[in-house]
Amino acid sequence: MANTLLTKFSAMRLVPTVIGKQSVRTTTSKHWNPKFKKLRAQKYMKINLPNMNEDFSSLSKERLRQKMKERGVMPPRPWMDRPFYISATGGVFEAYVPPEGDGKASIVSPTRAKQAAELLQKKSKSMMAIRKIKSFDEDFDSTEFARLAQDIYVKAHESLVNDDKLTLRQCVTEKAYPEFRHNAHMKTIRWKFLESLEPPRVVHARCTDIVTKDNIFGQVTVRFHTRQQLSVYDRFGRLIHGSDILAKDVLEYIVFEKHLSNLYGTWRIHEKIIPDWTPPKEPSKLTRVAPAPVVESKEIVEANVDQKTAVAE
Repeated sequence: MANTLLTKFSAMRLVPTVIGKQSVRTTTSKHWNPKFKKLRAQKYMKINLPNMNEDFSSLSKERLRQKMKERGVMPPRPWMDRPFYISATGGVFEAYVPPEGDGKASIVSPTRAKQAAELLQKKSKSMMAIRKIKSFDEDFDSTEFARLAQDIYVKAHESLVNDDKLTLRQCVTEKAYPEFRHNAHMKTIRWKFLESLEPPRVVHARCTDIVTKDNIFGQVTVRFHTRQQLSVYDRFGRLIHGSDILAKDVLEYIVFEKHLSNLYGTWRIHEKIIPDWTPPKEPSKLTRVAPAPVVESKEIVEANVDQKTAVAE
């Protein structure tokens, strides 16, 4: 029996401990020092895990608020506001007024001289607006932008002719898109850009802020004097406007807009300025449905025959 106990104690690790004045050996099978037991216990943190199957609908408002405070969750708020994004303005601010008779041989006119003087006064504002645009786009140059604007102008009209709505949205703003698509349904459009009679040039520039001071939009008006060819056919294949043979000289003032505060903003067609002195265009030949024939009843027909017979007698 004694040999058996000695064998058991020899297999165990004996750690001496002092209780009072007596030294007592304790048995343990662990290899770490017991005096660091408290420090080892501090490595672990007790966490009260939430009950994921708890029914919150049965709790009262006070109890629900208490639980949310314990977990550090903010209470929900009944927000009534909806986020919105302004990608384009609703119109043209300080629209450019083209001089009377622009693009014609005769330039002598008192109204034209008055408008030229006003343009000189407004030129300083345009220069300040261009400087503002350069603060957002360092590579902006008026001459290069006029060429870029002409490419956007041609691309937008070609996408309208080809009924490419995706490309058209990239070239025009949300305000100009319905105006481009107006009266284009069920019609065949043929358009050609032949040449530029004069190089396109920037004639007007303005900048403004929307809602906040940091949300800035820029608008640049470009003058185009080009030669184009346009013909419009209705759904029956009848020519209702323009010609496939004749080409016309077109003088246009197109406003391009860009969301300057947006890092990925692009220049797009926003509106077309039509001066008051522009002669009215020819009305297009609209196709209308013929009215249905009126069918008279038999009683009315017989009454008319009897009346004509009585008059003849």
